Amino acid sequence: MRDAVDLMAETYALDAGPWRVTPVTRGALGQIWKLSGNGSSWAIKELLFGCDEEQVCKEAVLRQAAQDLGIASPRLIPNRHGAYVSRLPPSSGGGYVKLYDWIDGTTADASDPDLLDWFGGTMALLHQAGEGASEAPNSWYEECPREADWKDLLEKIHQAGIPWADALDRFISTTAAELAQWVTPSGPDGLVTSHLDLQPQNVLVGPNGPVLLDWDNAGPASAERELARAVYVWSGRNQVDLESARRLARAYRTAGGRAAIQGPQSFSMLFATDLNYVYVQAECAVDPTVTAAQREFASDQVVASLRSLPDLAAISRLAAGLEDLW
Repeated sequence: MRDAVDLMAETYALDAGPWRVTPVTRGALGQIWKLSGNGSSWAIKELLFGCDEEQVCKEAVLRQAAQDLGIASPRLIPNRHGAYVSRLPPSSGGGYVKLYDWIDGTTADASDPDLLDWFGGTMALLHQAGEGASEAPNSWYEECPREADWKDLLEKIHQAGIPWADALDRFISTTAAELAQWVTPSGPDGLVTSHLDLQPQNVLVGPNGPVLLDWDNAGPASAERELARAVYVWSGRNQVDLESARRLARAYRTAGGRAAIQGPQSFSMLFATDLNYVYVQAECAVDPTVTAAQREFASDQVVASLRSLPDLAAISRLAAGLEDLW
């Protein structure tokens, strides 16, 4: 990316510079870089596994609709040709990049009551902005690996001599099988176009208040299932803080949110995404076509994920603790 700084400035019609670029953080799909110069800063997102340009358009449309309702987020900057994603030439790696406003701030504290109020209201506004979705949700949120898929993957993991192969084997025969029973397709009612990755790490508290980041996954989903997943991750995951969960849910309802959590079945999206994440990261960890750094990152993600998967007993306590709010 450092080799492409001048090209980025030209592509996005920025000032002449000089510009400098520094790495900030790595996520599952991309690397964030900070582009700075002449008193201005921008965030570059380098997409590490290709790009779906139609998906980027969905992101841009939803972000604008959310902004119109008062939800703060970094602008997705079009390049000088009006496109929201740019491709670097082969000499600079040939990858895809997006440019955003740079936001200074601190990581969201999910235990902060005011932030829980903000987030509950924001999710309700998001669901209003995305009402009336008719397109079926992506299979990532609706399905999970089958027993045969896990078996084939586990064989590759064992053949590669990966240290966590036995842990993955135990997970497949216990937790994965248990959670998979709750993964079902959404019905046609209650679908919205939404953010789909509403985690505390995607909220930055800037000088003007909270800002919602990382809209890459924007698309259709069940509002009920997105609500359930968000309440779980914002209220302590398996160490459920019912007071936080109830505060968030009340803020959602007060702001006009219509979805309601019915029981463990409402958490289908949570189970599907967590199971799929373990699967694709384990697959990447033994993929010879990606870089060694990407395989190492994927391997670390598998180890971390196996320690933090949803516990059905905690999910049941959470759902029961919210029953009277709907």
